[in-house]
Amino acid sequence: MAARMPTLRPSRPVLLIDDNEDVRVSMKTLLELDGYQVIAAAEGEEALTRLRSGLDPCVILLDMLMPGKDGLQFRAEQLADPQFATIPTIAYSANPGLESKAVLLGLPFIKKPDLPGSVLDVVERYSRRD
Repeated sequence: MAARMPTLRPSRPVLLIDDNEDVRVSMKTLLELDGYQVIAAAEGEEALTRLRSGLDPCVILLDMLMPGKDGLQFRAEQLADPQFATIPTIAYSANPGLESKAVLLGLPFIKKPDLPGSVLDVVERYSRRD
């Protein structure tokens, strides 16, 4: 991966939602090394609880396949709440069949094997600025 030029990062955190602890840790580390603050949740209900408790992320990274409340269910509840509906959200999954569902929900999509190489660019492009 090429060296990135440091840029001013939003003061609000990235909300990372993934049930796989290894993925959460590696993505959190990658984002933090690039200057982002990251709040992680293991599934959709935990993420919604954090949002309802006042978390105001600059962007949400959403795994589509999770036990409990998955990405599709999370997105439906996110869109139903005007307070959360406008938060930029990026979907990702190893299942290529979910890309079309994510796009129908208005979400940019990253294929999970491509995450390390593209997540920083996508987060920078979609994160809300202060």
